[in-house]
Amino acid sequence: MKTLSDYMSLALDEAKNALIMDEVPVGAVVVKDDSIIAKAHNLTELNHDSISHAEILAIRGAQNELGDSNLSGCTMFVTLEPCHMCAGAILASRLDMVVFGAFDERLGSCFSRVDLLNGFYDTSIKCIGGIMEKECGQILSDYFKTKR
Repeated sequence: MKTLSDYMSLALDEAKNALIMDEVPVGAVVVKDDSIIAKAHNLTELNHDSISHAEILAIRGAQNELGDSNLSGCTMFVTLEPCHMCAGAILASRLDMVVFGAFDERLGSCFSRVDLLNGFYDTSIKCIGGIMEKECGQILSDYFKTKR
């Protein structure tokens, strides 16, 4: 049986794929009953005007795989705290739990983990922060060093 850190490692691998493609290094994995349902990383859309966020892509993949828009019983592992848009998608999908790897305010995330934890979104989602934070943080740090 895999641990939280094992699944976060898979999300971290997705973040590395995004980094290789010169994207913001965010990866997400959706798990149910110890099985990987979907995984994704950030991708710039073809028109280069916006980004397809890893969290939303993973949710869509999981919904396609399970054939149901309700992802009850699923856990999402994501390397970075989601923005409010992604947090809204996470809530709408009715995941049971979200595990965050790290947070970096330079990405413009609006402290949504705090909002989720304090009930701002009126949600029952259980949020955990800090899993493999050092590794996730290192990837983010490396990303911003290459962008300067």
